[in-house]
This record gives sequence, structure tokens and C-alpha cells, in this order.
Amino acid sequence: MDILQVCQDSYGETGGISVHVRSISERLARRHNVTVYATNYGSRLPQFELKNGVRVERFKCYAPSNAYFFSLEMLLKMRKVEFDVVHGHGYHAFPMHFASFVKCNKFIVTNHFHGVGHSTFRNCLIRMFKPIGKTTLTKADKIIAVSEYEKELMCKQFKLAEDKIVVIPNGVDFSEFSGLRKKPHNFKSILYVGYLLDYKGAHYLVEILPKLRDDVVLEIVGTGPLKPFLERRARELRVYDRVRFYEDLSRRDLLQKFADSDVFVLLSKYEAYSLVVAEALTAGTPCIVANSSALSEWIDNRSCYGIDIPINLNRLAKLVSSILDNRPDEGVMRKWIGTKILDWNDIATRVESVYRQRTDAH
Repeated sequence: MDILQVCQDSYGETGGISVHVRSISERLARRHNVTVYATNYGSRLPQFELKNGVRVERFKCYAPSNAYFFSLEMLLKMRKVEFDVVHGHGYHAFPMHFASFVKCNKFIVTNHFHGVGHSTFRNCLIRMFKPIGKTTLTKADKIIAVSEYEKELMCKQFKLAEDKIVVIPNGVDFSEFSGLRKKPHNFKSILYVGYLLDYKGAHYLVEILPKLRDDVVLEIVGTGPLKPFLERRARELRVYDRVRFYEDLSRRDLLQKFADSDVFVLLSKYEAYSLVVAEALTAGTPCIVANSSALSEWIDNRSCYGIDIPINLNRLAKLVSSILDNRPDEGVMRKWIGTKILDWNDIATRVESVYRQRTDAH
């Protein structure tokens, strides 16, 4: 099959959608001809590239605040090409919707949808954008959701038939975790990994540090608009020496962080799946998540513990302390493997089966 994957970012970033598209594309390329159309904000990466058997073409775009990714170049190119399968990714940006203009036998979308914007302005845009979004989803032969939460949300907001949506979660490359072992250290580590935006909740972890014993360290992997506030607040609370920031870690170093941490915490209000939670659990690290969106699906209060929004700082500090003092057995975390946590090879096979399903012609 000739397959086109349409990615809202540059197909070179570490964000969830980029990882998803890259992971399935490289595996599908072992059996099919796979092309990726991606944006190239700031022209940071080559326009044309061959990566692990995948042909990548990047287009100049307009992306204020690293969002929307509008590319007239991409749209014009899409009107001229033809593929057997077109798979668009990322409801909250233009490229997925542009993908509906490509001539093809099968049009698939994976929305990575959580239904809201991250500011009042973006919420207004999402409401205005809804008719366009509805048109794209109606054109799709099949919609892939990465969680039951996302499927339910799309059915409710767009009045879609349940049988039009299939749930295929994000995946994990299990081979990356082979031989990964927790290294001993003389402190207790709380880990956060992700883009630093207010809705992700990293600031709560800085706020509870004074409530925890002095040997507890907060490790933050990522960058984003919230970072200056986190640094300033850590100084105000006199815990700056217990907060460590990391950026641009190698993949191996990031996985080692997951393994070494004593608890991983993500208090995000909006997630369609959360790959970082899956990776933390695969590394054998207990998690604390907000009891919201798709994060609620991880909560079992044995390997992954939930806390309600709005976050109560005293309850959060007590929960973190309890896990640090009584870390669950690693085997409890790995119960998710093979059920909610699948290898990317399995995910690619499931996606390929969606491509092959018979549907009514366009």
C-alpha cells in the first residue's frame, strides 16, 4: 500500500503525536510505502528526509504559540497527490483536516482529542472550528481513539456512531526497557516529564516540596512557558536546591530517569491517553495522576494512584509521602503490559488492520 501519514508537527519532536506517528510509520514502512507530510515551523529541519524507510516532506507553516500549524504549502500539495491510505493525526491543528482533501481509497484519522483548548482564546477557536472538525470526522472511513475516554468524548461532542471509532492505544517500545534497572541514590525522587504548561500541573509539585522531608527531590524533564514561574516559585519557597530541571535528554537517559524515580506524577486536567504514564509504569515506577480525562483509566490505587481536581496540596503531599515510604512492588506496575500498555509493533499491526478493512467507497 502507498500510505500517507499527516503530522501536525515536524516529525522530529518528542511530543506525544510526533512519537505516535513516527512509531507506527517506521513499522509500517517495513511492509508498505510510507510518506509523512509534516510541518516545519521555523524551517529548523530538512524539507526532504528519509528516516528509517519513511519518506518525510516538511512544509513551512504559521504556528503562533506552537499551535494550529497552518500551512498553505501543505494544503496545495495535498490537492495534487493520491495515496491508497491517508491517515491524519491531531484534531487541534489544521494538517489533519487538510488531509481530507487528498485523493485516496481510505481516509483514517487519529484525533488525540481532549475537547478543550488551553486558554480562553483557544477554547473560542475550538468552538468556532467545530463545524470544520465535524466535516473531517464525517469524511473519515474510520476514527482511531487512543482511549475509551477519547472515544466517549468524540461520540458525545460530534454525535458519532460508536462503531465508527476503534480504540487503539499509544504504544511502548518494550525493547528500550530491556536491561533497565533502578540505580541507587541517597535521596527520594519525584519525577515530572512533559511540556510545562499550567494545565499539566507541575506547579503543584513545587508547592508541596516544603511539606515533604528534606531528602525529597523534584526532577522536572521538559521545557515550556511555565518554567520561569516554577523557578521563581521554588526560590520563594526556599526549595530551589531541591528542584532539578532537565532538557534535551537522550532517549536512554530519559528512560533511566523513569526507572530511577521513586514516584512519577502527572496532574494534568486534559489527556487523551498519556504515554509518559505508560512508560513510567513499564519502567516499574508507581504513578500519581489527576482523576480526570483519560488519566482516570490508569487509576487502580495499587500501581497508579488518583487525586481529585481541584488539587488539595495537603492530600497530595500525604499521598506522595506514603508512596515514597512504602513503594509498591515493581511487578504490580507491570500488570498493565499486554492490556493497556502494548508494544508499538502490536499497535502498528492493529492500525494496518484498520487500513485493510473494507468500507463503502468515497
